[in-house]
Amino acid sequence: METTKTYLTVAETSEYLELPETFILEKIREGRIRAVHNGEEYLINKEQFQHHLEQIRKLREFEDEQKHEPIPESYDVKDED
Repeated sequence: METTKTYLTVAETSEYLELPETFILEKIREGRIRAVHNGEEYLINKEQFQHHLEQIRKLREFEDEQKHEPIPESYDVKDED
């Protein structure tokens, strides 16, 4: 049985969110990412990112749909010749 890890290091969070470690550290310092410091490193509960990841997934789906949407012909085009 595989268990999922609830707390991540900065490096693991960086990989999980596909963002640079420096960005993660900056957001921790700003208080925008909640983390605890265990004396050696920051530990970050990955559950706090679920809403963010869901929004990113929805945005990517929307962008994919838009890529396949045909460009409508302009109803205002007139031949000027």
